[in-house]
Amino acid sequence: MQTPDQTINEILDLAAIHFKTPREQLSADDDFFKKLGIDSLQALEMLTRLENHFSVELPDYEVQGVTDFRTLAERIQARL
Repeated sequence: MQTPDQTINEILDLAAIHFKTPREQLSADDDFFKKLGIDSLQALEMLTRLENHFSVELPDYEVQGVTDFRTLAERIQARL
């Protein structure tokens, strides 16, 4: 089973690649809307990619209001 730290690192790696941002500029507690300069549609795209990557499905009510990578990782980790 994957550790929470591994999940966070994978999310940060994928976000860095998808949004063409240096990985070292991202941290678990960053607000991804502010840090990546994305809107809600782009966040939804990122979420879809993460669901596919981790082979999980996150209900809308679980991710509504989530804005930081750590919380997102916790929600994904709970479904692994």
